[in-house]
Amino acid sequence: MNVSIKRAYALPGPRDGYRVLVDRLWPRAVSKADACIDDWWKACAPSTALRKWFSHDPTKWGRFKKRYTDELEANREEVTRSVNRAGRGPITLIYGAKDEQHNHAIVLKEFIETRILVTRGS
Repeated sequence: MNVSIKRAYALPGPRDGYRVLVDRLWPRAVSKADACIDDWWKACAPSTALRKWFSHDPTKWGRFKKRYTDELEANREEVTRSVNRAGRGPITLIYGAKDEQHNHAIVLKEFIETRILVTRGS
């Protein structure tokens, strides 16, 4: 299984596979029809408190990654169920943040690849 990430404002592509929105809130100015979303993993997004604390501040990136990973670990069963719903083909995690270097989709991708797929045998 290949996991990639893409901004919600980028056009869907043929290699995206199973497209999953990983934000708690729907991205602004993106219609549901244009987004081509197959699933919405709200429960796998950072908590509202963590999202507001981080506020996309790159100076908080290291602490955000740790706190979000802790949240994902506490919610591991839901993350695993979500990944299993996607099947074994490619998954594209769709996010709305402007910052392509410091966003939760990066952390979620790493968590899925190192903690979910490894134990699943994919």
